[in-house]
Amino acid sequence: MNEFPDYPHTSSPFHDHLGVRVAEWRDGYARLVCDTQHHHANRSGIVHGGLLLSIIDQAAAFAGLFCPYPGRVRRAVTLDLDCRFTGQAKIGDRLMAEGRVVTAGRNVFFCQTQVFNPAGEVVAYGGSTHRYRAGSGDPQGVPEHQ
Repeated sequence: MNEFPDYPHTSSPFHDHLGVRVAEWRDGYARLVCDTQHHHANRSGIVHGGLLLSIIDQAAAFAGLFCPYPGRVRRAVTLDLDCRFTGQAKIGDRLMAEGRVVTAGRNVFFCQTQVFNPAGEVVAYGGSTHRYRAGSGDPQGVPEHQ
């Protein structure tokens, strides 16, 4: 049995390559995980900040893009993303990112995200601004193949 739910429309080649998976997804919230491996290391042998920034971006975007309607999807682009590193993550750690929508309008939504290490300590956090793509501001989204 797969330990992660099979949410539709959560896969992308880049995030698959990083090993980022959606563990929980609902309106206004997304929890993503990544089991870090050797290829996630920087020159100092700890998790590269680029992985932390990527998981922050992805968790935030998913938090604003939940669509419960079969065959439909919501899409967005990131307009602004900031990150603060507050700790270090070790290779082999399972990182967990929790993204939450702070507020949303017709075309733009704002999120806050935290990344935790296995001990529950925040190792990075960020804020972001995302713009819905055409039709995606509506919670019913657009047909998935549009």
